[in-house]
Amino acid sequence: MNKRGGHGYGTMAERIAATRANDGASRGSEPPQSRRGPESLKHCWVDGDHGRLPALLLEWRRTASGWQGRTVHPVPDGEGWILVEEWLPAERLTSA
Repeated sequence: MNKRGGHGYGTMAERIAATRANDGASRGSEPPQSRRGPESLKHCWVDGDHGRLPALLLEWRRTASGWQGRTVHPVPDGEGWILVEEWLPAERLTSA
């Protein structure tokens, strides 16, 4: 057996790329917004315990329970505000 792709299935990199392409296409599940390049940094709103707060959406990930967005947003902290970075379900995020 040839380990360098001589079996007709392509290189390991080609097979992984094809698997990833088929995985996304077969589920039909794209993130709510693009997740590539600097344009993926988006302003959004986080709906939570403290009402609707402004946030910066950094990236998306897909989990077993659905899409989640990694955000940075302010949270009241007694006498002021602190910044929190966290993964939130897509349902809690709205676009600007």
